[in-house]
Amino acid sequence: MSKKRIAVLTGAGVSAESGLGTYRDNGGLWDNYDPMEVASIEGWYRNRSKVLDFYNMQREHLRNARPNDAHRAIAALEKDYIVDVITQNVDNLHERAGSTHVVHLHGEATKVRPENTFNDEDGYSEKAVFDVGYDAVHLGDKAPNGVQLRPHIVFFGEAVPKMEEAINLVSRADIVLIVGTSLSVYPAAGLYRYARQEAPIYIIDPAEVPLFDSRIVHIRKVATEGMKDFAGML
Repeated sequence: MSKKRIAVLTGAGVSAESGLGTYRDNGGLWDNYDPMEVASIEGWYRNRSKVLDFYNMQREHLRNARPNDAHRAIAALEKDYIVDVITQNVDNLHERAGSTHVVHLHGEATKVRPENTFNDEDGYSEKAVFDVGYDAVHLGDKAPNGVQLRPHIVFFGEAVPKMEEAINLVSRADIVLIVGTSLSVYPAAGLYRYARQEAPIYIIDPAEVPLFDSRIVHIRKVATEGMKDFAGML
């Protein structure tokens, strides 16, 4: 008998218990930083150094972070299911916890690329993307092609090239699990709508979830506790 497929959609809430700040909650990163200054394509062209410093800080925070029980529980699902993790997070905690198929919708903080690649012209090829780990990147740091390096991040104002892959994975899933996301950032927020009609949808989030769908089961807990409940429901 073939294994069932679970599509897991995750957001900042799954990494919050590892000490990584969320973005939109009270006290989140966007309370202290203007996303249009440090995380938009316009901000990049206006002040590359400021954007690089912001992501250097993000990598430094990530250096000291560790996967939590929610990351590990998601990875453990692979024992009995085919698991596709689709994350809005730019951290690498899912991979470090053991998940083997992770799609990063918004890019990866530990990776960089020349600023003139990963676009319509090259078909969003990741051939020029490389991992810098937790090292800092500065203005004047050049790729082998002589072009300034930039974070491998999908900035506000840029296309989300992996959406088509994510839609395909959700539409093939037997079960959809959403963990730690307010579902307020589009286009990712609409992904659950591509679930098959017969596929149950579980949402783990301690906050109210303004979604109206008879398939949705809301587990109103933080990610680590909610994953225990979810495992018991399977």
